Amino acid sequence: MLRPPNGYLTLAPMTAPTPSRSLNPFRTLAKYRNFRLFWLGQTTSLVGSWMQTVAVGWTALELTNDAFMVGLVSAANTFPILLFSLPGGVVADRTEKLRVVRIAQVLMLLEAVALWALSYTGRLTIDWLLALSLFGGLLAAFEIPARQSLMVELVGKEDIAQAIGLNSTGFNLARVLGPSVAAVVIARLGVSWTFGLNAVSYLAVLIGLAMITLPERRAVTRPRVSHLQGMREAIRHVLDTPPLPMLLAIATVFSVLGVPVITLLPVVARDQLGLGADGYGALMACLGLGAVVGALAIAATGGGAQRGKVFRAASFSFALLLLVFSLVRVPVLNGMLLFAIGIAMILNNALVNARLQELVPDAIRGRVLSLYVMVYVGGSPIGSFAGGWVASVAGVDWAIGGGAALMLLFALWAFRRHPMLAAH
Repeated sequence: MLRPPNGYLTLAPMTAPTPSRSLNPFRTLAKYRNFRLFWLGQTTSLVGSWMQTVAVGWTALELTNDAFMVGLVSAANTFPILLFSLPGGVVADRTEKLRVVRIAQVLMLLEAVALWALSYTGRLTIDWLLALSLFGGLLAAFEIPARQSLMVELVGKEDIAQAIGLNSTGFNLARVLGPSVAAVVIARLGVSWTFGLNAVSYLAVLIGLAMITLPERRAVTRPRVSHLQGMREAIRHVLDTPPLPMLLAIATVFSVLGVPVITLLPVVARDQLGLGADGYGALMACLGLGAVVGALAIAATGGGAQRGKVFRAASFSFALLLLVFSLVRVPVLNGMLLFAIGIAMILNNALVNARLQELVPDAIRGRVLSLYVMVYVGGSPIGSFAGGWVASVAGVDWAIGGGAALMLLFALWAFRRHPMLAAH
């Protein structure tokens, strides 16, 4: 890989939109049939997944009445990603990525069916909730790296930033719709039917995946190295290719310190704001709606010509908004803050992801992106566990606000030490 004379890869090379290029954020869907099938199915399924997320958090709180256990259940769903995403990346590079995603989605459907059956029959205990959350996290450790590295095969590198923005748009549209629907379903039909509807939603993504056809030349990449050598190769590439280490460090810190606001939102809603399941769902929807706005901005512009400055602004805003949120006790203001937090969060995340995608060679894409998954998604259980513990000892405001203060200090250090992160 060619580097500037100082050995540092800048954040600028990806072509910014020109005035003649359409700013329609959905143009990538119209341009690529495979991506359109993937996006429609995935977004529909994610509505069900977010319904399940609300139901799991609320069920954990109802079963235990313990903020720590709410954090532990959330951590159980992501902890396997921390341990197994790098092996999952090796599998993604060694095997047909589309096949890995299809198999994992079928098994996730079975997990949702099990949750529905146990909840419907009144046999869902905290132990079952933890066990099935761990199983879902194990599946995600293999599915997410394969799905992330599949993106470039669906659209090509020239539109990868826009595709990531659209993918984030779908994810966060689901974050808006899922909790809102879940609140209604829980109130009228009971929590078990949120799990049942999630199971049904998996049919959409499975149908979309079944209809995707990839060119023969892009379908499979088979590294001629052992699994252990493959993991070492990915780690060595990251360490030898600035600014990858700092981008992954930012992803790690912002994941660990930012996730408590999501994990502990059921506790904030019920114990601090006096809201029920419907109010909790509304707060989740505010966060998701803000993330949709941020994701659409990325889908339309790819970050724009000033993406480095946008990245820096989003990083500082994320930390500051979380700090303010931890001090506010007015539901309407909390909802507005969550909307702004959603915008900052998705801009920070999407720009890190897009930059990594641009710098990664195809031959080791799955493995390098699995490192990103490991630190960003896999960092969530650390944040969830720590946030739950701090909340149980010192209160939810300290769990969220304390993490935000540390995040702000890290951002100040990172952008001061590596000014090229915000140079373009």
